[in-house]
Amino acid sequence: MRIQVRRTGGFAGIERHASIDTTGRPDAAEWQALAEVAVAGARTVRPVGVPDGFSYQITVDGKTVYAADPRLTDEQRRLISWVLKEGA
Repeated sequence: MRIQVRRTGGFAGIERHASIDTTGRPDAAEWQALAEVAVAGARTVRPVGVPDGFSYQITVDGKTVYAADPRLTDEQRRLISWVLKEGA
């Protein structure tokens, strides 16, 4: 599974992106379960965020969804943080 996250907005407007391929990872099942829940309730169009808040584009195996602060689910927040931390 390939997961990509793109974060835009924020006070400084600095864009950040990262991706991870879970193939062959010992924790691949955990990534897959989290990604499935995170994208299940997400929007297919960009939501209107709050001033100086972050907006996110999450792509899982070619399916892209969008989210924005402060209305992230716990699963979306965890997935985004995890990808931005461990991804390249």
